[in-house]
Amino acid sequence: MRAVWSLTRKSDPRLPLIVLGAGLGALAVLVVVGIVIGQPIYFAIFGVLAALLTGTTVFGRRATKSMYSQVEGQPGAAASVLQTMRGEWRVTPAVAFNRNMDLVHRVVGRPGVVLIGEGSSATQLRQLITDQKRRVARVAPDTPIYDLVVGDADGQVPLRRLQRAMVKLPRNLSRKDIGAIESRMRALGGTNVPLPKGPMPKSAKIPRGKMR
Repeated sequence: MRAVWSLTRKSDPRLPLIVLGAGLGALAVLVVVGIVIGQPIYFAIFGVLAALLTGTTVFGRRATKSMYSQVEGQPGAAASVLQTMRGEWRVTPAVAFNRNMDLVHRVVGRPGVVLIGEGSSATQLRQLITDQKRRVARVAPDTPIYDLVVGDADGQVPLRRLQRAMVKLPRNLSRKDIGAIESRMRALGGTNVPLPKGPMPKSAKIPRGKMR
């Protein structure tokens, strides 16, 4: 929490005032209500708990917004967001890429196999995704395959809404099936480019010998 607070505060200098203001506001409202109905002590205690909850909620939202603003537009940003998802999601970053740093990430979950593309060229991304769909279909022909492209253009999914879009996909597999499908995906190989956790630096270059 301390590390997240420090990182968020650097990009959001007003964070302490906003969090403190929200917490004190919740406390003040409940104290006033307690005074009006003749239960100031009880509502003051309840107000402290409400203030902590409100402050924590506001902090979480600001931290999430700050995270998206810092990674948006950087290669690997989608992988960074996917790896923070809760639940039965098995993420393999950068299963396909090109020299322009267009990337395709593979996720195995309750919907089936989801291919997520991110990059600057919609045409090249679509070709990378199509190639990956063919490869996945060879080893898991009966598994549903979905694809999403991260971006702000028509038909694309903004980075901040990527997790929501993933959760909205239909649930086609049981939890037992996920492990079996993931084992099949290993036959296709894993990450093809040395992608660190979190977004890749803009200056990152792909080794020529690892291009496909």
